[in-house]
Amino acid sequence: MAPTFQAIGLAVADMATSLAFYRRLGLDFPPGAEKEPHVETTVAGGIRLMWDTHAALKSFEPDYRPGEPSGGWAFLCADPAEVDRVHAELVAAGATSVKAPWDAPWGQRYAQVADPDGNVVDLFASSQ
Repeated sequence: MAPTFQAIGLAVADMATSLAFYRRLGLDFPPGAEKEPHVETTVAGGIRLMWDTHAALKSFEPDYRPGEPSGGWAFLCADPAEVDRVHAELVAAGATSVKAPWDAPWGQRYAQVADPDGNVVDLFASSQ
């Protein structure tokens, strides 16, 4: 039997700041999660998204050092207007816009913001 893909993790500098950002994208976390060194939430399809603070990772990997952000997650929006609205709300809340909303040649309304740790988060919806 082959291993089953089940989880994706992010290393974060500040749990409270990161969870506040992802709550704005509709992810649900238990009350008080911002005080924990490890937090998880389950999304559609049963995939677990996991957050670990740099300190938590260093606790079991003494040589751990945060690397440059690479990769990120993509969030499907209901329609092009929601892409624009969510991008504007995130930027107004302090997120950095990586790319303002645009009509991508592949038929989607697309935008990108950086999460608090610099990971790029895509927002998209079909523009058709």
